[in-house]
Amino acid sequence: MSDAVTLNDDGLVETNWDEVTESFDDMGLKEDLLRGIYSYGFEKPSAIQQRAIKPLILMRDTIAQAQSGTGKTATFTIGLLQNIDLNNRDCQALILAPTRELASQIVKVVMAIGDYLGVSTMACIGGTNVRQDMDKLRSGVQLVVGTPGRVFDMINRRALAVDYIHYFVLDEADEMLSRGFKDQIYDVFQKLPPSVHVGLFSATMPADVLELTSKFMRDPVQILVKRDELTLDGIKQFYVMVEREEWKLD
Repeated sequence: MSDAVTLNDDGLVETNWDEVTESFDDMGLKEDLLRGIYSYGFEKPSAIQQRAIKPLILMRDTIAQAQSGTGKTATFTIGLLQNIDLNNRDCQALILAPTRELASQIVKVVMAIGDYLGVSTMACIGGTNVRQDMDKLRSGVQLVVGTPGRVFDMINRRALAVDYIHYFVLDEADEMLSRGFKDQIYDVFQKLPPSVHVGLFSATMPADVLELTSKFMRDPVQILVKRDELTLDGIKQFYVMVEREEWKLD
């Protein structure tokens, strides 16, 4: 579907997106989304946020090579929340993660940053009650985060409707593939609308991840966050008294 992803001599993604936005205020974000970002504790965007939020907002297929701890979860959370139609209760964005724990952590970030928007979200993961998950999905969840197996099951059971999904994000894609989820990821993707936009976040770019990008993505924006850019200048470490138990990050 896409041109081959360009790697440099070190096997790292070759950045092809030069635009850098150094302030959340300059990203054209919804006012209630900005409130959520600042309430969450961000002061200014990290390196990946300065580069990758904008193409996600612009509905570009996006590949971002970045380690954990770069602020990548908030990057795709902000990009997706900006484009959620709050008047449409159907699922509009789907995020896959390699583990139940990571999916649950992503949901906490979405709930916190998206709190003032009133966006509905849930973790669609194994180990939870299938019937309850089906009921919740059918009642309307705008942003679903899940593991590949449970998400595919919910689509097959017609509990998770895919008609309005316009963004599909793969977080820690290399980890998902190393855990043997390749076929399930492909199965989920084939159920989605042909026009769906794809975001892929991965610490490494092995051959199976590159194969995934070639089959899923159209003319993707490529972004590399270098190791010397990994300091989270926009984050200060502090204690926060949270209002809701589900906001707590373990």
